[in-house]
Amino acid sequence: MLSIDIKIEYQGFMLQTCQTVLASGVTALFGRSGSGKSTLLRVISGLEARAKGRVAWGDEVWQDDSHFTPPHKRGIGFVFQDTRLFPHLTVARNLAYADKRARGLPGASLDDIVDALDLGPLMARNPATLSGGEQSRCAIGRALLTRPRMLLMDEPLAALDATRKAEILPYLERLRDQIGTPILYVSHNMAEVTRLANHLMLIDAGRITHSGPLSALLADPAAAPALGPQEAGAVITATLTAHEADGLSRLQTATAPLFLPHIDAPLGSRQRIRILAQDVILAREAPTGLSALNILPAVVSQISSDGDAAVMVQLRAGNDLILARVTRRSAAALGLCAGMACFAIVKSVSVAPAHIGPDHNATHQ
Repeated sequence: MLSIDIKIEYQGFMLQTCQTVLASGVTALFGRSGSGKSTLLRVISGLEARAKGRVAWGDEVWQDDSHFTPPHKRGIGFVFQDTRLFPHLTVARNLAYADKRARGLPGASLDDIVDALDLGPLMARNPATLSGGEQSRCAIGRALLTRPRMLLMDEPLAALDATRKAEILPYLERLRDQIGTPILYVSHNMAEVTRLANHLMLIDAGRITHSGPLSALLADPAAAPALGPQEAGAVITATLTAHEADGLSRLQTATAPLFLPHIDAPLGSRQRIRILAQDVILAREAPTGLSALNILPAVVSQISSDGDAAVMVQLRAGNDLILARVTRRSAAALGLCAGMACFAIVKSVSVAPAHIGPDHNATHQ
């Protein structure tokens, strides 16, 4: 367990937080640009000596009023926004550099990392000949080969376009599920966060405002304002049961089937799906004659204000929680109240491919 109780001030900005970070799985730190995400990573890694307070890994104190452990003795791996690979070394020699420095420490082997990130075909190449996604995979592999206690990733995909991000996300999911090194992942891209994380911290103006299991936090109406109306939305899980002839994939949720554009995954696999609150329509009775294919029976759990004209409605559909953002007028017309049965309607094409990925909650809780 990583524990942080720090304060740092500079140039009119103050970061102050008292927080613990799990020593397992992926914890995402999400916030807008300038909210303090990168500064917090620098404090944890020992790159911000101006920070006051206490940082500890379990019983091992890295920083307090009388002690400061330098970065190279903390056992932290760091992946920056730019890859910082050695340009004069091949991929193999970049990896070997880290592997040699960490020899004898517990952790994944060189072969494990090369396999998980599919680096074999790249080993003889120099960084300048690699694509952005390939450079990112190499940088992540090199950081993991230092056998870190925790890996800090500071928006590692920020410089990549959507196509390259889509290519690398499955590798990060594989690392999460196979390698086991705890990761603190910084991003302002909620699609990445919902694909990778099992725990979420929201940061705003230098303070952690919300923290908890990802699925529960994203389904909490109280956290929605911190995300904004365009990003608010919950994550549900479903089992992939069929690939239909018309190009749709059928998934079974806790209460009803869900039809989405083709998902490239094996039948029987568990998938997590992010459904934006703005893409959910509510009905008191099961509708007919709609083009929308997905009609999920649900029960209203709570209703919270979301600005002058809108409300955020939390729905329970079996074990899943769903958020819907509707106008106050619509909520009043439907007579929405806690405990009321209703139906959540979701268009198949409203769920983007980037919002679908393998579920790993059973492994990392």
